[in-house]
Amino acid sequence: MKTSVMSLHDINVSEFLDVLDACEGNVFLVTNEGDKINMKSRLSQLLGLTRLIEGGKITEAYVICDNPADESKLFRLNMFGRIEHSA
Repeated sequence: MKTSVMSLHDINVSEFLDVLDACEGNVFLVTNEGDKINMKSRLSQLLGLTRLIEGGKITEAYVICDNPADESKLFRLNMFGRIEHSA
């Protein structure tokens, strides 16, 4: 299974969590210290984001997605900000 690394900058935390909830595969947050946190559980989200939040936004993070569709969702959030979910 191919995975790729994506850098996120100035992401709104609330919207980031909404997109994580919509992801189907594993999404890992990688810290500058090399910690790799699976963001599929709420507890991991809290632990991972607590270290990276500055002023209500993620200042910089690296994300690894197992599923290419999930990577696309996070890429759109990173590029365009708010993502409208189809009903």
